[in-house]
Amino acid sequence: MSSSVIDFVATEQRFGAHNYEPIGVVLSRGEGVWVWDTEGNRYLDCLSAYSAVSQGHCHPKILAAMIEQAHRLTLTSRAFHNDQLAPFYEEIAALTGSHKVLPMNSGAEAVESAIKSVRKWGYEVKGVPDGQAEIIVCANNFHGRTLGIVGFSTDPDTRTHFGPFAPGFRVIPFGDAAALEAAITPNTVAFLVEPIQGEAGVILPPAGYFTEVRELCTANNVMLVLDEIQTGLGRTGKLLAEQHEGIEADVTLLGKALSGGFYPVSAVLSNNDVLGTLRPGQHGSTFGGNPLACAVARAALRVLTEEGMIENAARQGARFLEGLKDIRANTIREVRGRGLMLAVELHPEAGRARRYCEALQGMGILAKDTHAQTIRIAPPLVITSDQVDWALERLASTLTQDFS
Repeated sequence: MSSSVIDFVATEQRFGAHNYEPIGVVLSRGEGVWVWDTEGNRYLDCLSAYSAVSQGHCHPKILAAMIEQAHRLTLTSRAFHNDQLAPFYEEIAALTGSHKVLPMNSGAEAVESAIKSVRKWGYEVKGVPDGQAEIIVCANNFHGRTLGIVGFSTDPDTRTHFGPFAPGFRVIPFGDAAALEAAITPNTVAFLVEPIQGEAGVILPPAGYFTEVRELCTANNVMLVLDEIQTGLGRTGKLLAEQHEGIEADVTLLGKALSGGFYPVSAVLSNNDVLGTLRPGQHGSTFGGNPLACAVARAALRVLTEEGMIENAARQGARFLEGLKDIRANTIREVRGRGLMLAVELHPEAGRARRYCEALQGMGILAKDTHAQTIRIAPPLVITSDQVDWALERLASTLTQDFS
């Protein structure tokens, strides 16, 4: 690293909480699939801020919408109406087929809001005795880092020394419909699950799993809550990952790409039964649904659909996945993914995935390791065939090395 990069990193270390371990690059500019560091080196972004910049860095139409709205009105709080919230509701509901929308800021806030809402539905509509509502979740889940959420995580790093935790959650294996059926009780109000487990290493469920899940939830009057904060809005080659099995969730959680990386925006999408239980004063957010956020989200949704990004994710994702599977390297244990949500899992004896990510940085690619042995690959949805092939050449060169 150059002296200037070392200075940036050292200052972060001196003043910042050490709750991240970034790759050793200091970025200063981005455009489309590319980012540049402070030294002028260019990299293909294969993380997309965990899918938050699915539309590409600094998309000009989203930028223009943000600037225009910032000149007009940024924040009113929900104490007053604003002229961007209603169009946002109407447009996202039409796009997703939702009946009610609850706007929030971060993905974790959307998850917490969904938990509150399905519990309230359980008590007031389903008739669960007060204080006894149960929500089923999956092992190796990742739904955020609030205290409520980490309480039902199975990752020791997220839980240790943060308790005590709230009760009311039951953990089952991911991808096991029989386990879900066995876990449901009369007090079960919801099943909260990711369509693809992202942080766990891009883990896909077996084919037909969500069809069975939908049937079980319907039969037992349990709300199916799909956390599509990473998988949603085109990442898997469909608008929503649920569409791969032709099902509909009762509650869908969106975030990240909902703003194209410009601003924290999230949303709980649901039916009248669940969100209809909320009354004034029972839940809210000062910034949730603010006019700047709504204008940005409206633009982010427009470019996603009008510019064919979802279809491109399906095409380029298939190309990328096939290319990764064609790499003949003793280091690779498994390649998996759907759309442009991909992962390469390494054999333990190949060494830690971070070393390969650091080597990829030297080749002009930024990717991120997860759970020691897995490299996540999730470029912006605007990536081209030539850029996929360019990345595959460098990935093949790096993955055939042995850093054990």
